[in-house]
Amino acid sequence: MPYTSSSPRPPRPSDVGRSIWGGAPLPPIPERVLDGIPGFIAWLALLLSIASAVAFPRTLMLTAALVASYTAFRFCLAGIANGMGIRRIQEWASIDWYRKYLQDKTPASLDWDSVQHLVIIPIYNESMKILSRTLDQLSLQENANSQISVLLAMEAAEPDSYQKAQSLHRQYASHFANIYFTVHPRGLIGEMQCKSANLAWAVNRFFENIVDEDQLNVDNFVLTTMDADTRWHEKYFAALTYHFAISEDRHRAFWQAPIRYHGNIWQVNPLMRIINTYATAFELAYLAAPWWMAMPMSSYSLSLKLLEQSGNWDTDVIADEWHMLIKAYFATGGKVKMQHIYLPFLADSTTGSNILESIKNRYNQTLRHAWGSKEVGYMLAKLIENPEVVSFDSLKLLLRIAHDILLAGAGWIILTVGSQLPVFFHPKIAPLKLDGLLAAGDKASYIVEGFTSSHPAWLLLAIAGIVMIILVVVIQLQDYRIRPPRVRPYTFGESILELLSIPFMLVLTLLVVALPTLVAQTRLLLGIPLQFIVTDKVIDK
Repeated sequence: MPYTSSSPRPPRPSDVGRSIWGGAPLPPIPERVLDGIPGFIAWLALLLSIASAVAFPRTLMLTAALVASYTAFRFCLAGIANGMGIRRIQEWASIDWYRKYLQDKTPASLDWDSVQHLVIIPIYNESMKILSRTLDQLSLQENANSQISVLLAMEAAEPDSYQKAQSLHRQYASHFANIYFTVHPRGLIGEMQCKSANLAWAVNRFFENIVDEDQLNVDNFVLTTMDADTRWHEKYFAALTYHFAISEDRHRAFWQAPIRYHGNIWQVNPLMRIINTYATAFELAYLAAPWWMAMPMSSYSLSLKLLEQSGNWDTDVIADEWHMLIKAYFATGGKVKMQHIYLPFLADSTTGSNILESIKNRYNQTLRHAWGSKEVGYMLAKLIENPEVVSFDSLKLLLRIAHDILLAGAGWIILTVGSQLPVFFHPKIAPLKLDGLLAAGDKASYIVEGFTSSHPAWLLLAIAGIVMIILVVVIQLQDYRIRPPRVRPYTFGESILELLSIPFMLVLTLLVVALPTLVAQTRLLLGIPLQFIVTDKVIDK
């Protein structure tokens, strides 16, 4: 039956800073200082790039060329790993997971039927159409009516949230083992209006009203958190049951499936689809590639026992996925691992009535995601507080967290400013001259000679640019193979716009990836808070 509660649960144990010398805790580094690290590095990169463009233009160009070469190499690896991931998805989709469980189980394995799933869906201003579509897809999972309990985490800030939850409960109660709902109050002290706070409230209410009262065994519970528009692969929970039951480290693992931004792909502006293609490819590449470390993204699973041991979600964090992994990592002394489930789930992409509105909505979504830049400082703080956990693995985790955040901020500045501004201040170092190009009889030879005979940085930049364009095309072709079928055939105008998105990708990436990332990092540096905004998404009809 549904339940709500307004009484706070007593806080669970949290991490306490300890001195390296074994005495009193070290004075904590101010949060503002740690939050501002990515923004400080980005602005430092900008100032140094401007100064170097004047004083050391060739050095700056070479630095930009090295960043471009690394980015091109990263695109190559992503293309390879994306192909590997697509093949693994095909293999995993053909597996009978219960039969595999019967083959692989050991005396230490849990009984298949004893594994229980708690699926939490945080909901704020989501339409009933999207929620019904989500629950319809979830109800297709194997043994949904006996092993899957759904917890609808509603927000009091949404009008009629209680009535919406009651309606969903009535409609879907027979489809699942249980369906519960909570209503998260507004304005609680120390909270932000964000998904993480809603999740924490919902879990605490579940412990109070269900686990404690019914004396449930949390050791057999897997918790899955998902977005309201997530549509799981029909075999996801069977595969998750298998891995949870078989693994001896079931309480030291996060499980992540690849995300595909294809839920409403044909409603997305054709110019913007390439951004979703890029995001889909890299998320799968991170999972499939042995040379990269995967991180939780959007919708993921972990044991309820691990969540409790980690102290639940924090209530003042916007980018909850990475933050939760870091909390769990240190709560277990560095023993948490990411496990992959190669059964993709669909997610909806931001849309808009026109290209400008689409760009605006995607900008706001990236701004919210880029608030995860805080995790660089959080990870550093946890390492300082827990020196006994410092190891090669923890430093690798720090590098993984910092890598994408710094590359999207400071790296983008070095690449763009470093490849353009030196020519502005020193026109003579340009590899090509417009008048020379117009006067040249063989323009192709003139261009090749200009790049090969000038500073090596220009050749590196040219090669890196060509490689990235080729890989963008490769990734686009890979994405075409796995997109859901169209309801209506391509129009001529749509085809042209989607083709134009390839040469325009640099501009689009600047507008909806680099700029919002830099804005988020600057706001963190200055201590300007961010309000959680739900971006518009239109679902396919």
